Amino acid sequence: MGEQHSVKFPQEVLDEYAALGIDLPSLFSAGHLGERMDIRVLEASADRVVATMPVEGNTQPYGLLHGGASAVLAETIGSVGAMLHGGHTKIAVGVDLNCTHHRGVRSGLVTGVATPVHRGRSTATYEIVITDEQDRRVCTARLTCLLRDTNS
Repeated sequence: MGEQHSVKFPQEVLDEYAALGIDLPSLFSAGHLGERMDIRVLEASADRVVATMPVEGNTQPYGLLHGGASAVLAETIGSVGAMLHGGHTKIAVGVDLNCTHHRGVRSGLVTGVATPVHRGRSTATYEIVITDEQDRRVCTARLTCLLRDTNS
């Protein structure tokens, strides 16, 4: 856990940030919480963000994937999508997260996929579907982020 993992950004996004002198892959991070939970972002664009997280180490006392862990995965990848939608002049701040937990998972890896529901000037909403290794839906989440100007 805590290893660096490369995130796949679309080349045009990398180019946009590089033109501003920003190395986007080194800037992006799920933060210390994401590191502790071993969240690995595999793909990131405003249209789709994909990440994995192990069940082991992220369970509740009954040995099932903790609902809060699913929420952290959902908010992490939904926020990345919103940030990429907003571009370099905006920051994404989560203002509403809703999670429905469909089934328990005891082991393996879960995968979250965030796709946009709404992308506006001041808010962005993403649906996040988390599945187990058998592609069964574990959780469905919806995250709305406020897009704030970086200078505010």
